[in-house]
Amino acid sequence: MERWLVRLAWAVDALGALVPVGVLCAVTRQPQPWLTAVLAGLSWLAVGMTKNRYTREELSNGNTVLPVVRDWLTMLGVLAVICVGVRIDVDLGICVLALLPCLGLSMVRRRLVHRYLLAMRRRAQALRRVLVVGEAGAVDVVLAELAHRTDHEYVVVGSCLVGEEATDSALPVPARLACDGEAPEGAPDGEIVLRCAAQLDADLVFVAPGRQLSAARVRRLAWALHDGGRNLAILPGLIDVSQHRVRLAEAAGLTVMHIDPAGQRGLPVLLKQVTDRLGALLLLVLLSPVFAAVAAAIRLTTAGPVFYWQIRIGRDLMPFRMWKFRTMVVAADRMRGALEPANENDGAMFKIRRDPRVTRVGRVLRRFSLDELPQLFNVLAGHMSLVGPRPPLPEEVERYDGTEIRRLSVKPGLTGLWQVSGRSDLSWDETVALDLSYVDNWSYGRDIGVLVRTVRAVVDGRGAY
Repeated sequence: MERWLVRLAWAVDALGALVPVGVLCAVTRQPQPWLTAVLAGLSWLAVGMTKNRYTREELSNGNTVLPVVRDWLTMLGVLAVICVGVRIDVDLGICVLALLPCLGLSMVRRRLVHRYLLAMRRRAQALRRVLVVGEAGAVDVVLAELAHRTDHEYVVVGSCLVGEEATDSALPVPARLACDGEAPEGAPDGEIVLRCAAQLDADLVFVAPGRQLSAARVRRLAWALHDGGRNLAILPGLIDVSQHRVRLAEAAGLTVMHIDPAGQRGLPVLLKQVTDRLGALLLLVLLSPVFAAVAAAIRLTTAGPVFYWQIRIGRDLMPFRMWKFRTMVVAADRMRGALEPANENDGAMFKIRRDPRVTRVGRVLRRFSLDELPQLFNVLAGHMSLVGPRPPLPEEVERYDGTEIRRLSVKPGLTGLWQVSGRSDLSWDETVALDLSYVDNWSYGRDIGVLVRTVRAVVDGRGAY
């Protein structure tokens, strides 16, 4: 399965560069059009191979925008140098225009392959069988984190524990490693782990370092596994740190892992601010007929104002007035106290699937998130962003702990990971985890991905009530 996906990726990328360049250069009577086309296709493949875009890990990567754009810009430079070297005097503007299709095609290809692999994994296919090596506590943490998500390729089939401590998992433990680095029967670590991997048919070994797994011991284990034809991955103990924040360096023989902070300044932040303001302004203009239709529907079916506002808490605990289309009866706020026992959310938020305060028109508006549209004015005013965590109520913030309060270190959003991942169907812990993931791993490309996925989530309507 993996090989044909790699070949398909090669073919799509090569043809996506070769055909448009050849056709456009031939139509515009550029010199040696098909040689230029072949060089373009080879340059595109060479850049992809150099940056390991056709590995199993990259094929599984759902990040489709920034990596492809960076590769495309690199390819333009490579192709320009090659054309100068072989003395092909092709028009630069024509060549760039001809190479635009391969940029979009590669993004689509990466996205489709990613979605295909996700579907395969949900059917328990295209998975890698993993053996986890480490102390019992560390192994339990690894298993718990992997169990939270189903969009990865790893299925743990067993563990090889260090020491005699019991694990909470029911997975098989074919053997154990001694705390002093040598098993009771005198067999080295590598031999024991290889035997366990063969017994469980595991093709990948995860090592969770701890007090009993020193650097020298892990090094010897790596030698044995690689000599035995097994792959090894080291788990550094980090949770929810996006790959783009990690940089590896070497110092005096040590591998140093740098964790960059989430972007808070520079060009990506400026792009986000510009996108927020221009995007909100454009949407307000385009959706003005929708605003008029919704306002008329509310006015004609219920008594009371069209708009409703609440005080919400924004970035750095700053309160602001958030606007919505009114979806409840006028006295809804005063009725909340009596409905508290019916709260279906397990955390600080208040949610009822069949809230009796919601009007008939309000249910339709909530189903398609139309009630949120006036928050575009909040985005335009700078209180909110198009993408970010949901803005909480003051009484909800009063119940936050030190972890949950970190949600408020960025501007709240009109949409976010919560909306494209289930909305009100999510538990409180899942909501907080998604918001913290956004805060810690923010990138402009990730924002664009959330905006695209929001359209599908709104049409789907799941979790909207």
